[in-house]
Formats: sequence, C-alpha cells, structure tokens
Amino acid sequence: GKNEYDLLIIGGGSGGLACAKEAAKFGKKVAVLDYVEPSPQGAKWGLGGTCVNVGCIPKKLMHQAALLGSAIKDAQHYGWNIAQPVHHTWSVMAQAVQNYVKSLNWGHRVQLQDKKVKYFNMKGSFSDPHTIRGLTKAGKETIVTAENIVIATGGRPKYPMHIAGALEYGITSDDLFWLKESPGKTPLVYYPFILHLYEIIVYISLTGSSPDVSLECAGFLTGIGLETTVMMRSIPLRGFDQQMASLVTEHMESYGTKFLKRCFPTKVEKSESNRLQVTWKNTDLRTEVTDSFDTVMWAVGRAPDTETLNLETVGVKTNSETGKIIVDASEATSVPHIYAVGDITEGRPELTPTAIAAGKLLAQRLFGQSSELMDYDNVPTTVFTPLEYGCVGLSEEAAVQCYGSDNIEVYHAYYKPLEFTVAERDAAQCYMKMVCLRERDQRILGLHFIGPNAGEVIQGFALGIKCGATYPQLMKTIGIHPTCAEEITKLHITKGSGLDATVTGC
Repeated sequence: GKNEYDLLIIGGGSGGLACAKEAAKFGKKVAVLDYVEPSPQGAKWGLGGTCVNVGCIPKKLMHQAALLGSAIKDAQHYGWNIAQPVHHTWSVMAQAVQNYVKSLNWGHRVQLQDKKVKYFNMKGSFSDPHTIRGLTKAGKETIVTAENIVIATGGRPKYPMHIAGALEYGITSDDLFWLKESPGKTPLVYYPFILHLYEIIVYISLTGSSPDVSLECAGFLTGIGLETTVMMRSIPLRGFDQQMASLVTEHMESYGTKFLKRCFPTKVEKSESNRLQVTWKNTDLRTEVTDSFDTVMWAVGRAPDTETLNLETVGVKTNSETGKIIVDASEATSVPHIYAVGDITEGRPELTPTAIAAGKLLAQRLFGQSSELMDYDNVPTTVFTPLEYGCVGLSEEAAVQCYGSDNIEVYHAYYKPLEFTVAERDAAQCYMKMVCLRERDQRILGLHFIGPNAGEVIQGFALGIKCGATYPQLMKTIGIHPTCAEEITKLHITKGSGLDATVTGC
C-alpha cells in the first residue's frame, strides 16, 4: 500500500522542525512526532526541543540577568545612585523566562498548523523502515507510515550513574531552567567540575560532551549572587582553544566562581539538615574531601536519545561508543529513505544553527531538486560565560596539528573595552587572537575573541572567514570607533615576536 506521508520527522527540535517546515513549502504531506520524557527529577516541557526549552534560550536570558547585575555595579561609577544592597529574586526571573519559553512552544505549534504539518505528541519507534509506531502518554497507539523518515531526537543530559546518590539527589540543565525556587547553594558537576552553588555545586565532567553548559550555568548562577563551585576532573571547555578556555575560567574565578580542579566526586548523600553532602577526591593531592551544598548539578555530557527508537530492528547503524547515528554527507543513514540531523548524528557540532541549516538543506534535496550539502566548516559559536568567548574556524592547537607550527602565524592582543575604564573593571582576560597561514596571502584559519558581546562580534567576521578572508584584507578593513571589535582590524603583534601584546592608546 501507499505510505500515508511523504516525510515523517521524529523529534520536534531545531533540526526536525526546520526540516518539516521546509518540506511543507514543497506541498509535501509532512508529520512530526515529538515527545518529552520527563527528566529523572520530573521536569518536562513543550514542542521546540532543547534549545528553546532547556538550552540556548533560557541560558542566554539567565546570562542576561547576571550581566544586568554587573551593570548595576558599573552604573554607580557613571553617576547612577542605586540603593544598596541589591537583591536578585530567582522566582521572578524564572517565571518570566518560563513564560517566554511557553510562548515559543505555542508559536511552534501554530507554525506547524499554518504550514499544514501534522503534529503528533507521541513517542515514536520503528516497526519497519517505513513504519513508525507512536505511543501517547496514556499508552494509546497510532501507526504512521512514510516514504522518508528523518530522525532528529537530539540528546539529553547524562548522569554519572557510577556515583552513589548522583541520580537521586542531583539535577541537570534539564531541571535548572524550570526550577521555581532558587537552587540556593548548589553543586554543578563537569566531568571536569563540581560547582558549589549558594551552595551550588556543579560537577563538570568533561567527557565527550559540550562542556560549555557547565561554565555558562556556573557563570550566571555566580552572577545572580549564588555561591557556585565548579568541580572539574580535567580541562575546561574541551574541544575549544585551550589558551582561550584558561582565560575564561580565570575570569570566572576573579568574578567569584570557585573551582575545584582535578577533582572527581565519589558520592552524594543527604544530611539531616536536608543539604547535600558531596564527597570528592583530589587527583593530585590524593585526598578525599566532603562539603555540603544546596544543589548538585551534573554537567557531564549529553547522550543521544535513541533508546526507544528501535533502530536495530530496521538496521540503522550507530557508533557503539557514542550511541550517535552514523550519517554520510547528505545526512543519510545506513538505511535507504532514513535520514538523521542535529545532535543525534555522529561527528557533527551540537549546535542549533547547524541542525536548522542541515534540516532545511535535507528537505531541499529530498523535494526541491537541490544537491547542496551542508558545509560544517568554519561554523562560528560563542560560550556565554560572564565574559563571553566567541570563535570561528580552527583553534591554535588544531591549526598547528593541521599545518605545522612553522606554517602558521598567530596575531594577538590584550585590549580594554572603553566601557570598562570608567567602571574600573578588570580587563586582564579581554583578549583576541587570529590564527593565519604563513604562506603567500596569509589566509585566516581561526579567530578567537573574549570580551563583551562576543557572539555579535564573531558573527560578522564569520562571513569574511567563510569567504576565505586573508590577513592583508583584514588590515584594509576600517574599524568602527570606539568598539571592541575594531581591535581585530588592528591586530599586528605576532606571538612569535615575543612583544607585549597589550593595546595602548584610545
């Protein structure tokens, strides 16, 4: 028999929704299945995926809340009389952020309806390569058939299950943004960090995941006045330029975030006073320490959400180590007519804009006679830590690895944003560097910027670098005065020269 839909998408996040809406433009019959399994702590949300609900959007809004706190301090230097002390109320911020997110959930549903895309609030699993069995929360079953199927289920935060009490007492980013009350003193964990938040502890595990989440959360939690500790097992911001990563964490330390470096947690227990007792080991000192926190947040990486899809049945190949789906350059899986986009795919950046672009291009190739493939090179990104870090292209380490240290030239500068001067703010970590090829035209391989509004700065330069910009072309570009971004157009001191790279003058 004939399949009911031309295209069925499993997962209503950035990539899935973009693909669905694009396919609908070609007059195709499209359906989207989306279902949010509540987090172990019970957090759940609506249509739109990680970015909208528990990722970029609430993260940037809470980062903005923290920046406003710093602006209040600066304001006094500029003549504003502000009654002291200034307090932050978590519940007011959380309610406003959550209301905005709910408006986006509604907006996505309306858009699908307008574009005549069928939305099923169901959990999907394969019964054969063209058939999906959908289950509602109540257990009602629907069978949906489609000519083409796109898997776009993304990922969810991991818990370090080998640590006693981790699941029982810890939260993740899935929960943080939906908390009604302040996490108080909380820990975050980065498999490289545990954060003490007012007591918050964030444990960051830097194993195979996007470590920026941990630092971003620790940054805004510190910024709104919570005592936050980050526990790191290894290095911060794995996968990013390590000189820049060190500057980011240095600034966070001066800003008040505590770091427990080269430490890993061994257990979490609840004390009589209802606080969480975290025990950890220090790798270097070989010591064991216990302290108490209000909240422990794990930021130890994300796992692809494939378990319930029943991929083995239809033969969709995954990477046994990461669990991610293996795709080719056209996002095709090992099974004809089954595709995958976004965080679920092996070797792709875990970023909303790349998922959206890949989803759109896939729909155009399937239904619009296009042959254009997604280009994952020179994708710009920004880490929204208190002092933002934006980059595009290769890290210095990657450039050395690709071309050899003799064949690259690094231009760099420490600069002071004008707005920091009157406010008497420390600019020790405001730094930029440009990694270029040495040969002939000195093509720019990577650009790295730490400072205010890093995302806005890097976005513009990303176009130039995408177009193959060279160092001489950048030198012909006139800066806009006075801005931080103009300092990039004035970069002239090379690392190799050993000269002082501090910008002087106006």
